[in-house]
Amino acid sequence: MLAFRLFIVGVGLLVGWAVGMLLSSGSVGEGLALVNTLSLMMAGALTGFLLAPRGEKLAGRWLTAFARWYEKLSPRTVAAATFGLIVALLLSVLLGNLLRGLPFYSWVWNVLVTLVLAAFFVSFATQHADAFGAFAFPSVRRKPGSKLLDTNVIIDGRILELARAGFLEGELVVPGFILRELQVLADNADPQKRTRGKRGLGVLEELREIQPIRVEDWDDATLTTVDDKLIRLARDTGGKLLTNDGNLRKIAKLHGLEVLSIHEAAVALKPQIQSGDHLTITITKGGQQQGQGVGYMDDGTMVVVEDGMKYRGKPTRVQVINNVQTNVGRMIFARAEKDGNGDAA
Repeated sequence: MLAFRLFIVGVGLLVGWAVGMLLSSGSVGEGLALVNTLSLMMAGALTGFLLAPRGEKLAGRWLTAFARWYEKLSPRTVAAATFGLIVALLLSVLLGNLLRGLPFYSWVWNVLVTLVLAAFFVSFATQHADAFGAFAFPSVRRKPGSKLLDTNVIIDGRILELARAGFLEGELVVPGFILRELQVLADNADPQKRTRGKRGLGVLEELREIQPIRVEDWDDATLTTVDDKLIRLARDTGGKLLTNDGNLRKIAKLHGLEVLSIHEAAVALKPQIQSGDHLTITITKGGQQQGQGVGYMDDGTMVVVEDGMKYRGKPTRVQVINNVQTNVGRMIFARAEKDGNGDAA
């Protein structure tokens, strides 16, 4: 950065000028003192110019480390540290008044007492930061109906079909730590994990074209696992958790959170009638192919029976061959049992 390098050069000039003024206070003549001061200022500026690149790298590392530390700070931790510092300052004032009557009293004692109290109360408060949630400023936006996406739901990919069908109402939220987890998977040396990570990032790209996605850049350094962070974020935002993790679902429900599972939805929507099941239906009309008979279940599902026209108008026991999901609904293909038809009891 040019500004940083100019600052270092300016500091070198200032140091050279200070040293020159210090040396000129002796018995040196005025002309020689001026020459010495200018020379020292020039030497200081050149020294700063030489040290500026290395100082810039060092300052860049410090700033990066500070930025990472600052990003990990949670509002609860800041509120807890502030509260601890307030208590330490109040107690230091009280103890300072008591120490003032001692014969060996000095202002140094006040400083030492304040530092000791601050170190104790700030560290104690930050270790119990969860108790100071009421004092913290809200760090995330509360929006009713928002849904937090877990890593396994994103990699699963079925969320794309739900979004295309319009079943995902409300705002879709992807926490920043979930994106970082996907990035770590995508950069993993294990081919299987790398494939999963790349698939998850690809699903998010497609999902963003279907429905808006908001990235919630929130994190809490006190929480070590992704599941704990998801639960905390869901509690703070009031959103629903969208996950296929059974254990996470159970823990989230214990916290009183609403959990949506695509896997459970798929199981619930799984056809109740499978190949090999037996049904009793009444053939009412012919099918598209010769000899086919068509009947309907109580819920309106069409059943196509091979060579079923000969049983037209009679309750017939059939065996399911295939179950097909079409755009207009389910369609069941079946064949009559070997013994023909029988009246329903």
